[in-house]
Amino acid sequence: MSVTPNVTMTFSEEQGMLLAVARGFVRDQAPIDVIRAQLETETGYDPVVWQSMVDMGWAGIALPDSVGGAGMGVGSAVPVFESLGGGLLGTPLLSTTLAGQLIWRAAGEGAASWLARLCSGEVGALALLDHADWGAANCGVSLGSDGCLSGRKCFVADAGVADMFVVVANDNGETILAIVEATALSSDALSHNVVIDLTKRSANVDFTGVVPVDILRGERVVAALRDTLLLGALLTASETTGAAALCLSGITDYLKTRKQFGKLIGSYQALKHPTVDIYVGMENARSFIYHGASVVDDDPLSEDAETACRMAKVAADDVMVFAGDRSVQFHGGFGFTWDCDSTLFIRRAQWAQQMFGGAIHHRKRLAALLLDS
Repeated sequence: MSVTPNVTMTFSEEQGMLLAVARGFVRDQAPIDVIRAQLETETGYDPVVWQSMVDMGWAGIALPDSVGGAGMGVGSAVPVFESLGGGLLGTPLLSTTLAGQLIWRAAGEGAASWLARLCSGEVGALALLDHADWGAANCGVSLGSDGCLSGRKCFVADAGVADMFVVVANDNGETILAIVEATALSSDALSHNVVIDLTKRSANVDFTGVVPVDILRGERVVAALRDTLLLGALLTASETTGAAALCLSGITDYLKTRKQFGKLIGSYQALKHPTVDIYVGMENARSFIYHGASVVDDDPLSEDAETACRMAKVAADDVMVFAGDRSVQFHGGFGFTWDCDSTLFIRRAQWAQQMFGGAIHHRKRLAALLLDS
């Protein structure tokens, strides 16, 4: 039995088509040996693969056609990211998608020129964190009276390949979004992070002395930032759910071929039961991410949409951490070595649970939604 496509879920025609195309693309472009070959490269991905994704319209999949996007809605990105996670395929698609969502939700067609550039394949990076706290205000970068920014951002995903940055900053206490061209940064502005998941890249970025090429401000900015963080949680959960399915597939293949004491190790209850727990957790997470896909749209996210995004992140984080750990343990001493793919899964689990808030972060906020209203 194949674990990935086994459970029947009702998709829209659009979602079903995207899922089939994206899975086929990942199957062809991201066998595990190709992924491993990219781990030690500067960017972590193949530019040819990225361009193929751009050509298929994925860079603008969540943006309206009026600004050069595919006009399919942000929920349509969920099957794409689930599929990318199912190949551990590292690309700047998540960063670019979220940069586009933040600009679109804050400024709409007033920022059409920036959105068109993202849809055409330029890489956008969301510069948010002042430190490792997704729940903080993160407005430490300020805009001075001279028009220059002052301050730095931490853990900016895909900063090294970004063409533009969307910087969350403040102007005399007002939250603003500063659009910065990558060419405006000084040669020593980026300090690359050492991250546990080698399919990912991030850096600390010093924006001091940089003059933004555009400033987005107004009452829509704060709501746009909140919604973009929730969408980041949902799309990261989608990617994580795909990775959990790939991890489970590796586990089941191993349990059905490895023998100990003359028996397949998959026949032992001590391994059967946690493997089934992973299976249940993965399908639970899939249900959450596709529920999330059905309730998010271009409007400000409702409380139901917020709940769906947070629940998806909790479910995906939990199952990926458990699956990665069990994969290592089931493979014994080999599971701790670089040659075993289990190390890629447990590294992805550790990375994913830190992005856009971990399970504890979202459980606390779900508790508030449930009990404080």
